[in-house]
Amino acid sequence: MRSEWEANRAIDRYADLVRRVCMIHLKNHADTEDIFQTVFLKYVTGTTEFESEEHEKAWFIRVTINACKDLLRSFFRSRTVSLDDLLEQPDQVPEDHREVLEAVLALPDKYRDVVYLHYYEGYTAPEIGTILHKNPNTVYTLLTRARDELRKMLGGEDFE
Repeated sequence: MRSEWEANRAIDRYADLVRRVCMIHLKNHADTEDIFQTVFLKYVTGTTEFESEEHEKAWFIRVTINACKDLLRSFFRSRTVSLDDLLEQPDQVPEDHREVLEAVLALPDKYRDVVYLHYYEGYTAPEIGTILHKNPNTVYTLLTRARDELRKMLGGEDFE
């Protein structure tokens, strides 16, 4: 494990480089910060001995690129879109769906997750059960309760 002085020196030297590489790959500030932390944590806990400053710089670039690729390949990253991102980009959401989307976002987390996975991603209840580590019957119950809540929020219209 590296010392605090070594970690601070590396951050001073490579922070901008790591952030730029992340932004090129991820185009997202929040994910960039996650990868930034991952890369420097790997540096601090690692035992790699660097032959030169160029070797160290190359290591940071390679580790950053690999971490970005891992994030982009992850199952949930490739299968989902943040509901908050959709609301921040109103042109991406048709006008008639915006009210429903806002109602879905207002649901408690336990309902929001199953509604999102079922209606927006097209998963079945057993698939959602596997993803969320819940019994499929629990997922059916959560979907039913979520539909009831949405009916109340949207003025009694059917949500199917």
